[in-house]
Amino acid sequence: MRKLLLFVLMFICSVSAFAQIGPVTGTVTDKGQHLSLPGATLKLTPGNHYTISNQFGKFEFLKVPVGDYTLTVTYLGYQTASQSVSVKANEAASVKIALESGGVSGKEVVVMGDRLRGQAKALNQQKNKPNITNIVSADQIGRFPDANIGDAIKRIPGVTMQNDQGEARNIIIRGLAPELNSVTLNGDRIPSAEGDNRRVQMDLIPSDMVQTIEVNKTLTPDMDADAIGGSVNLVTRAAPTGPRVSATLSGGYNPIREKALYTGSPGTGQPFLE
Repeated sequence: MRKLLLFVLMFICSVSAFAQIGPVTGTVTDKGQHLSLPGATLKLTPGNHYTISNQFGKFEFLKVPVGDYTLTVTYLGYQTASQSVSVKANEAASVKIALESGGVSGKEVVVMGDRLRGQAKALNQQKNKPNITNIVSADQIGRFPDANIGDAIKRIPGVTMQNDQGEARNIIIRGLAPELNSVTLNGDRIPSAEGDNRRVQMDLIPSDMVQTIEVNKTLTPDMDADAIGGSVNLVTRAAPTGPRVSATLSGGYNPIREKALYTGSPGTGQPFLE
């Protein structure tokens, strides 16, 4: 009988202790353009709670003890923001934080344009990665006339491409053959278009549909262990949290063919049913 009472008492205590925690979730966005900010560093004080926002700017703290906290967000190129958060038992505290771009600090003036914003996102993600990674944003890709992903990837350090019919097709990471590398799209494996090998034809993917290129030169435990050279993850464009219109135009002249060269890439986004 005593053992039964002791067991019941321990069960009640464990349930009571478990009930005194709650999660904290939210999103980090740009205040001016309402775009998500991936790779932001978030900290809850008091305590030792840290996390990093994902590629959609979302974050979560699990099993946070009940109480009042201060949530601090830091991001390269943006001003540090703080917000009060109250955690209640078994209730999710939802927080939305909009960061402002860097301003005047003493005699130094920080100018943050749209192209630098995109590169700041890539640098934040690269800084917080646990492995050796190169991350390139769409704004950085747009600086060069690369029509496909193969031409864009070959500009990354430690990466070369095998050309086929004049196009950068097969990826080589750290000097290892294309068969020893893997390519994923938003984390999902891309199969080869050829039936007798593992090579992914990078010249078939247009550069306009990609928001970020992540080249992982060392694998982590959450990745498939079948890429000795490395893994390339292509992140497609995400829908903005507000109305968004963008366009890319370029032109030139080919003296050999005596014809003009031009290309354009318009884009628009609008969230519905939020």
